[in-house]
Amino acid sequence: MLNKLKEFHNNHRSAIYSLFQQLLQKESEGSPFLLRSDIQKLYNDFLDSEQGAQLNKSIMSELFSSAQEISRSEPWIYLAARVAIGKFRYFRIHSEEVEIDEIDVTDYLEFKERLVGYTPPTDEFLLELDMTPFNRDFPKLQEPRSIGKGVEFLNRQLSSKLFVEASDGDRMMLNFLRVHQHRGTQLMLNGMVDDVDSLQTALRKGVRYLNQVDADAEWEDVHATLASYGFQPGWGRKVEDILAMFHMLMDILEAPDPTILEQFLGRIPMIFSIVIVSPHGFFGQENVLGLPDTGGQVVYILDQVRALEKEMKEQIYHQGLDIEPNIVVLTRLIPDSHGTSCNQREEQIAGTSGSVILRVPFRNEGGEVLNQWISRFKIWPYLERFSRESERKLLSYLGARPDLIIGNYSDGNLVSFLLSRRMKVTQCIIAHALEKAKYLFSGLYWKENPEYNFQTQFTADLVSMNAADFIISSTYQEIAGTEDSIGQYESYSSFTMPALYRVINGINIYDPKFNIVSPGADERVYFPYYEKERRLTETHDELNELIFGTATEFSRGVLHDREKPLIFTMARLDKVKNITGLVAAYAQSPRLREQANLLVVAGSVDQNDSADAEERYQIETMHRLFEQYGLDQQVRWLGKHLQKNKAGELYRYVADHRGVFVQPALFEAFGLTVIEAMVTGLPIFATMYGGPLEIIQNGKNGFHIDPNNNAELADKLADFFERVHKEPQYWDKLSRAAIDRVQEKYTWSLYAKRLLTLSRVYGFWKYVSNLEREETRRYLEMFHGLMFRNLAAETH
Repeated sequence: MLNKLKEFHNNHRSAIYSLFQQLLQKESEGSPFLLRSDIQKLYNDFLDSEQGAQLNKSIMSELFSSAQEISRSEPWIYLAARVAIGKFRYFRIHSEEVEIDEIDVTDYLEFKERLVGYTPPTDEFLLELDMTPFNRDFPKLQEPRSIGKGVEFLNRQLSSKLFVEASDGDRMMLNFLRVHQHRGTQLMLNGMVDDVDSLQTALRKGVRYLNQVDADAEWEDVHATLASYGFQPGWGRKVEDILAMFHMLMDILEAPDPTILEQFLGRIPMIFSIVIVSPHGFFGQENVLGLPDTGGQVVYILDQVRALEKEMKEQIYHQGLDIEPNIVVLTRLIPDSHGTSCNQREEQIAGTSGSVILRVPFRNEGGEVLNQWISRFKIWPYLERFSRESERKLLSYLGARPDLIIGNYSDGNLVSFLLSRRMKVTQCIIAHALEKAKYLFSGLYWKENPEYNFQTQFTADLVSMNAADFIISSTYQEIAGTEDSIGQYESYSSFTMPALYRVINGINIYDPKFNIVSPGADERVYFPYYEKERRLTETHDELNELIFGTATEFSRGVLHDREKPLIFTMARLDKVKNITGLVAAYAQSPRLREQANLLVVAGSVDQNDSADAEERYQIETMHRLFEQYGLDQQVRWLGKHLQKNKAGELYRYVADHRGVFVQPALFEAFGLTVIEAMVTGLPIFATMYGGPLEIIQNGKNGFHIDPNNNAELADKLADFFERVHKEPQYWDKLSRAAIDRVQEKYTWSLYAKRLLTLSRVYGFWKYVSNLEREETRRYLEMFHGLMFRNLAAETH
């Protein structure tokens, strides 16, 4: 590309000079940085000029079409080009000399640092984090379309190397099968099978024997004979299950196939106890949603636990074992619990038989328990002490180390790293939402935003992401974005925090540790509005009062025209969720206000009820919008957090009134409320930034909206209601398509099966290969000890 650029600009210097001057124009009046949308608009405007026409469909257009960011300070222009998903090249341009050179990422980041006023002392260098050397020899995906399919790639790559090239796979598989046991009971193989030949002999004997056994026989009926061949429990409960396992293993030893290998590993009895870590916010089952730092993540985890326990029970049963699975949600104990159960040390999880919430307090340096809630931005100094005490509590509660640890969000992921490191357990992390993608230039301006402690959080993210055995993402976009936008994880590939450190290669989204496993909606609570026999009709009077009743201490607005359909939204009241943006869009559209009412369930109506500064600001903004646009007869705002069953029925109640659901977030990693609303039958309008872009097939089962364009958002809603008024069946068509989409693609049953399979596959490859990445782990321990601990200690 560089040679073509140089050749082109030699022949079009005048036009390119004009372009560069426009890029530098008014720099002093605004930010020295231009982002992709600004770059595209500026370049397209230039193409419309007489000089700009020379650049149309040129190599210069190719460069600018891939430009993700421009940093400028006359006469210099530095450009970051995203030439492919996860692939960047960097260019330096001298506007006066009209010279273009390619530079490395360090030069680019150094220039950005200077633009925000940081220049390192001449005798010092800034720490640079580069994970490349640790991953140089490790297999990587090549195609962007393969991102998020790590386990399939890993099986193809490593099974070939292990079983064919190294010719050592048979022995490693034998050793792997021999290590499985539960509480002192040996599983899979006993001492009679001591080499690969004896394993193959035992398998042949087993198949011949089982082919002569009654088809209805179970393990108890055949165990004596199979034990004499060398087999222990765990192969299956029924003869057909045992035979299937024997045949798969014989195929693997004969000629390994990645698909069969995954199926075989997915049935091995390896997972009996799971720890799920989520320290921040108020983690409980009732009356917690809407409290600070507490939202969809809690719902996600509780639904995840129920699905995992159900699937584990079913799998353990089919493995022929009588073992009760254990799932522990590890969270923080908060003595001042705001009327919730967050001050209870143990709490049974409803809808499960053996899963619990285990709460451990935060302690200060003197060992004293902290009574108050602490913001997720300020909990970093307490996490190491929390992890050490949690380890003791977990071992005491479970009686042994767990088989899998799952971290949630940045703080939970760091704790999962600390626990898995000491307990030597497979570690999975789930981001849910990475703050770096939410706050523009958050790394670059970390010093200007001390209340967020971005420097500590991003350091924790880098440690846990690189240490994790595998990473679960709800959507492809969460990892890799789109052709035009950077993914959440991708944003950690390179960035700088001036005066602290530079990240040259922090995370590689082509690493096979990334896997897409989408969650679902709780089928007990969220089901189609037309399933009348399951409806909670006893709540309808209460819901009617909530929506159409008089003003109360937890509401504002009384809907004047009850015949209008409802535009419904429900979320936390913070900047990113953009609820006030939706209210503003509605308020500014006379056409939309004429056609529909707006129902908002978010936050609190009284600023004094919130301890969160951001939420208080949003509450103030909501009241200001009501006053400015006279919304009290068309908008109903409920500052009330509904229990799940009532929330599910509220979706259906809105569907009864031919309403819609809007999710207007500036960014949404996944969007649980989106699939909850869809499966109840509500037509959906949801943000185009994040997970909903994949969940919704635009125009078919919902609509994508730009949360930054209020006029367009209001027009899309108004157009929809006008069409429904003319074609009532159009609402039914969108409703049915939304239900079908969720039932086919987003269920907790599918999620649980996939997550358990992943944990077994990664556990296998850790055992038999260098997937352990011990050298990486040691480096991360050093980075954690020297960088994270100091930053956490300085948290304020």
